[in-house]
Amino acid sequence: MTQTTRTTQTTRTTPGDSYDPALPGLLLTTERDALVPLLRSRPDRDFELFTCCTGWTVRHVLAHCSAALTRVVENRFEEGVFSPEANDRDIAERAGWPHQRVVDELERGMTEAGPVIEKAGGRLDGIALGEWIHAGDVREAWSEPDAYGGPALPLALRLLTHLTRVRETAPLQVRLSSQELLLFGAASDDPARFTGPPEVLVRLCSGRPVIGARYALAGVREPELNLFG
Repeated sequence: MTQTTRTTQTTRTTPGDSYDPALPGLLLTTERDALVPLLRSRPDRDFELFTCCTGWTVRHVLAHCSAALTRVVENRFEEGVFSPEANDRDIAERAGWPHQRVVDELERGMTEAGPVIEKAGGRLDGIALGEWIHAGDVREAWSEPDAYGGPALPLALRLLTHLTRVRETAPLQVRLSSQELLLFGAASDDPARFTGPPEVLVRLCSGRPVIGARYALAGVREPELNLFG
């Protein structure tokens, strides 16, 4: 449900205001340990299921993710990289690979990309968060529980908080179901407010569906929260 009123309120944030440049790499390796065994346990037919990413199957999502991390590891950032057209080319280049070769490349990327991202001084931090979100897309396509949760969720929330502040997105006071309080986006004495589960917050900030979710949002519209929009 969505509310449209705003109330002035002074906010404070919980621990996590300081930022560790190693966080993106830690997020990737933590997610790797959860995701890769799942990928290796599934039959080939499961890779052909469609995800919430329009027109992309699980296989497409994984090929995109593995290609992106390989580019990071190999420092290949030609003009137009990560555009829709470049993403399609990366996926097409892997079309003839067995599924497990894509998983092998993904595992390597999730293992080796962290130090490269750390040395980039923040320029590549969003890639790590995007990889974690895409892992959630895969889990959701397979009806796995906690699609956008799991052991890496606390790390993802820390990185998400940091990225919204760096990019000065719409100011948002976040009250999670755990009662944790975070402050997203640009500094403000009058932020918008979100109350609800962290998985729903992730969905809103990544433009994923929230149909049927229970949450309260005041002072901002859902599309304004999409960090990747």
